[in-house]
Amino acid sequence: MFKQYFFAFFLALSGVLSSPVWAEKNSIQAQAAADPIQQFVQADFNQRRALLNQWPGSVEQLDQLVNFIEKDQLYSDSQGQTYILEHEETLKNYPSQSVVATWPSDLSQVTLVNTLRKALSFAQAQVKLKSTDAKQRLAAIDILENNLNELDVAQINALYLQEKNNKVKDRLAQLKARLDFNQTDVLAKIQAVNVLAESSRPDVLALMEQELQQSHLHPELAAALSAAQSSIKTRIQASEWTGHIFSGFSTASILLLAALGLAITYGLLGVINMAHGELIMIGAYTTYVVQSLFKSYLGSYVDWYLLAAIPAAFLVSCLIGMLIERTVIRPLYGRQLETLLATFGVSLILMQLVRMTFGAQNVEVSNIAWLSGGIALTPSLMLPYNRIAIIVFTVAVLLLLVYLLHKTRFGLFVRAVTQNRQMARAVGIRSSRIDMMAFGLGSGLAGLAGCALAQVGNVGPDLGQNYIIDAFLVVVVGGVGQVLGAVLAALGLGISGTVLEIGMGAVLAKILLLVLVILFIQKRPQGLFAIKGRFVE
Repeated sequence: MFKQYFFAFFLALSGVLSSPVWAEKNSIQAQAAADPIQQFVQADFNQRRALLNQWPGSVEQLDQLVNFIEKDQLYSDSQGQTYILEHEETLKNYPSQSVVATWPSDLSQVTLVNTLRKALSFAQAQVKLKSTDAKQRLAAIDILENNLNELDVAQINALYLQEKNNKVKDRLAQLKARLDFNQTDVLAKIQAVNVLAESSRPDVLALMEQELQQSHLHPELAAALSAAQSSIKTRIQASEWTGHIFSGFSTASILLLAALGLAITYGLLGVINMAHGELIMIGAYTTYVVQSLFKSYLGSYVDWYLLAAIPAAFLVSCLIGMLIERTVIRPLYGRQLETLLATFGVSLILMQLVRMTFGAQNVEVSNIAWLSGGIALTPSLMLPYNRIAIIVFTVAVLLLLVYLLHKTRFGLFVRAVTQNRQMARAVGIRSSRIDMMAFGLGSGLAGLAGCALAQVGNVGPDLGQNYIIDAFLVVVVGGVGQVLGAVLAALGLGISGTVLEIGMGAVLAKILLLVLVILFIQKRPQGLFAIKGRFVE
């Protein structure tokens, strides 16, 4: 009887173990047990250190672990299950990436003491050094340069001898020289200094300067240190000036985006639109709203919100601009003082509406993942991706605008009304409709400027006030209604303003720039490029 019950129980247990649900559970557990990140989370201090010394996974998995810890996204419960917290709202199981509906009550963040953090960074370098990808090996050297005390000279020498890539070999030579520089042998130290003379790292320059302050230096060593110091300082200064020029181009691109719409409306209508800065601000807030919608309803696609924010910012600012033209500006054509005061009032109204809707405090527009970071040309020169993207975006908008104004029927009508409004009306062009559409275009371009500004600065109700004066300066210096003039003026004001700030500070640089603009306008009142003719009713 007992044998029959045992046999029946064995058959039932076999059926459960072979069922799809049990098989799936076993599969998930096996996957979790095999995953190195899961192993790391479940391990104690000593086991984690052992895992880092002999990382069982891939380079990508180790980078992923570092990324999770740096962003405070790694969590676990008392059962050892690993979770990833995304955007502070979505909790996912790891490694299955399934969303957790009910959060565990015993959820705790996985944090590391400094010893393990350093071991994690060093393990990342050790794994990447074995990669066949030269970029991975260069990234490993970047990490090792910050952990010189942990390096084995024999290992670096072996890596240097077997390296085939010239760029990686040069970096290894620099690393080897940093280690040799600490030796007491004068000849070895001089050879290390000669190699380090090709560096452009500020910490290496500080090392040279510190060594030169030592007393009783060997004459040849002192001469080598002085030559290396001069060489490194020249490279660092060149990198810094390259960064300043790039920053000037970035500032110029933002000024150009802000001024393009103003150049169209001022050139066509003769209207001094003091609400143009608030249209920039509306474009920035539209970007914030689109980002919030993506976070709420499309969380997994939040890094792509900018692709939807660009047309949204253009359309919202365009529609508001057309409404302003219809209701406020149209009855005041030909009366510049009245339009200036009226649009100034509109700007105050828009600012107060934004304060009532979003609050007086700045709102956060996060930088998307694929625009984070930058291109490190030298250790002292980093070109941020978001700034590069703004420059490329400005060039694209400029090319589209030139095409619209010179290759389309609408652009022909705009140029005709700008040059001679009465003659344009005589040949059948509806100037009032062109005025509204051109004002909407200029307002939409202001919205695009706000969308770009949201990626590099704070978004608040006063955002437009920081750029409206500079935008008017670009239009006046470049010539009213002249796109090419606006481009040259934006480049001149952006780069010169950035360069002047280096030597005299932001306030004095702004004062000097305004004085130079006043002198230029007195010499050439019509700007760089004068328009042929314009008649405004």
